[in-house]
Parts: sequence; structure tokens; C-alpha cells
Amino acid sequence: MSFFNKVLASVGIGGAKVETKLEKSTYVAGEMMNGEVEVYGGNIEQQIDSIYLTANTTYIRESDDKKYTAVASVKSYKVHEPFTIGANETKVIPFSLELPVETPVTLGNTRVWVSTGLDIKNAVDPTDKDYIEVRPTRLAEQILEAVEQLGFRLRKAECEQASRRIRTTYPFVQEFEFIPTSSLYRGRLDELEIVFLSQTEQSAEILMQVDRRARGLGGFLSEALETDESHIRLSITTQDLPNLNEKLKQIISRHL
Repeated sequence: MSFFNKVLASVGIGGAKVETKLEKSTYVAGEMMNGEVEVYGGNIEQQIDSIYLTANTTYIRESDDKKYTAVASVKSYKVHEPFTIGANETKVIPFSLELPVETPVTLGNTRVWVSTGLDIKNAVDPTDKDYIEVRPTRLAEQILEAVEQLGFRLRKAECEQASRRIRTTYPFVQEFEFIPTSSLYRGRLDELEIVFLSQTEQSAEILMQVDRRARGLGGFLSEALETDESHIRLSITTQDLPNLNEKLKQIISRHL
């Protein structure tokens, strides 16, 4: 190898490239993702220190009364140990990566993608980016459907910076914002928000925010002081499913 080629490699020119191929593009949160990472050698032989996969999403972060879009990792995974890729050589490396059950659902403005990178010493980091669709777990889906069946419509689903009162694994939470459509709640509620704090296959801990509509002077004062909102933390298990609609209805009614 000439000295000139060595210099080119050190700044990432003529270097290796990477491409990730997933077996499908739609996953349920908590599902195992299977695929292959294909590494293509450049013009010269290079040492690859590691291959890593990262599942990412974006969320809205506030700072100095301004809103910014930030990127957060929900899962990072090292695929392979160090190896050498020859000039114009191709290596195919299979992998399995479990998508965390807390992965945001791709509704509304929420996007999730898997980025693949090569760790090459003294070189530009070549990466690959693949967007995926993430569906809710079966339990989460049934909870969201129950809310709609009570007379609400999903208006927005967005990841936002987690408040200090909420302990989560990540710096964000995904909020599902519903507006009332039935006569029972229309005119009495402005909105209903659902946040999944933690989940397993059998249970989910959620935070429900009931935002009452301002009525009269007292209502407007309450709205100004933010006392028109009730925050209810509750656990829902698969055993609650047969009577889930009634359970949620009773909880909401107590905070009208």
C-alpha cells in the first residue's frame, strides 16, 4: 500500500460503506428485528473496530422558552467485533435486535429509524439510515381503542421532553392527545392525554391527564392557574380488558 493511499484512508476517502437490510419495515414495540449488515470495502484495506446499530427517534425539547427538535436513542447494539475489510471486499453479517417495548409508536409526527455505523479509526464514520413503522403493543393498542370507544378522537401523537415529575428510561415521553367527540364529554373537557410510563406484555402503567373546559369566571381562573387539570396515574393489566371501557369511564367521570 502506498503512503498516498494510507493518507486517503485516514480521512475517510475511498473508505468502507455499510448498508443494513431489515427483514421487514413494520414492527410491534418489543418485537425482535432480524436483518443483515452488508459491509463493502473501499479502495484499500481497512480495520473496522465495530459495527453498531441504533434505534432513534426525535422529540420536542424546550430551552429558554423555545422549542427544539432533539434526537434520542432508544436502543444501541454492537453487532460485531473488530475485523478487517479488504479492498472491494463484501462482508454480510446477520443480526437480531430487540426493539424496546418503550419505543414510540409512529403516529402523527413521530418517526423512528435505525442507523448503522462503522467505527473506523481516524476516518469519517460511514452510516446508513432506515426508517421503520412501529405499532403499539397489543395491550397499548387496546387501551387507545378503549379511549376512542368512550367518545374521543386522537388529535396528536408526539414525543415531548419528560417533565421532572415523571421518571422514565428516556429523556422524553410520547403523548397521545385526544379530543372529545361524544355529548358526554364535549363541552366539559378540552382534551384527554395518555402517556405510557412503562409496559410489559401483561401490564401497563399510564399517566392520564384530564383537562377540563373553562366555564364561568371560576373556570377561567382555574385554567390560568392550571388547576383545571387532573393527573391520574394508574396500572392496567390484561385482566382489566373485559371491563376496561367501564374502568376508564369511571376514572374520567370522577375528574370532570
